[in-house]
Amino acid sequence: MAHIRRGRVLDVVIGVLVAAVVLGVGVFALTRPGITDDSDASASGFVPTVDDPDPATRIPGVVKKFYVGGHVGPGKRVRYQFSPPIGGRHDAVWATCTGIVYPVALRSENAVHSMEHGAVWVTYDPARVDAVGVAALAARVQGRDHTLMSPYPTLDRPISIQSWGHQLKVDRADDPRIDEFITATRQNGRLGVYPEDRRYAGHPEVGGTCAATGVYDVADPPRFDASPLPADAVPDA
Repeated sequence: MAHIRRGRVLDVVIGVLVAAVVLGVGVFALTRPGITDDSDASASGFVPTVDDPDPATRIPGVVKKFYVGGHVGPGKRVRYQFSPPIGGRHDAVWATCTGIVYPVALRSENAVHSMEHGAVWVTYDPARVDAVGVAALAARVQGRDHTLMSPYPTLDRPISIQSWGHQLKVDRADDPRIDEFITATRQNGRLGVYPEDRRYAGHPEVGGTCAATGVYDVADPPRFDASPLPADAVPDA
């Protein structure tokens, strides 16, 4: 009987030790550095650094073009080479880009000015991205400074994300490259260069604000104009 009691005690002790080990592993996994439920965690390798100033170049599908910028007069339209545009001449008033999810398509000339300040502009085709996809995109933007989001009616892909001089087009809102692109380009004013001609690759107005100007009406912003460009449309560069 004593032998049986000792066996039962031993079983209990072993059970307690196993439970403690399992619990300890679980606590370590939850608390060790680098474990987070932040959607940016998987994109941490795309944070710009001195040695890696333009990490977006490592994201498959990203296209780039060098732009200088410059303002056009009120109401003037620009003949952009990219759709949505990714840089070039633009309106003097920027679209408020403090993490605003706009329900309407925006006038491109205002959104390009936002990107000049370092904002990432998320756009989507409402006919090809369902409500779940729109919500997933909005979660990356809502309340996040130097981002904005809007539908874009003439997209050739379901989703397009752009920053100054950079663009990525994808088919699904759960594509991990979206987070990588936002991490790599949002407010990236580092002195990255284009290898072919050593020109500046970051957005031009480092430190530019995305706050409301008092002129741009967030509740009723200037709308996207799908009509043919007039003869006096300004080249984007």
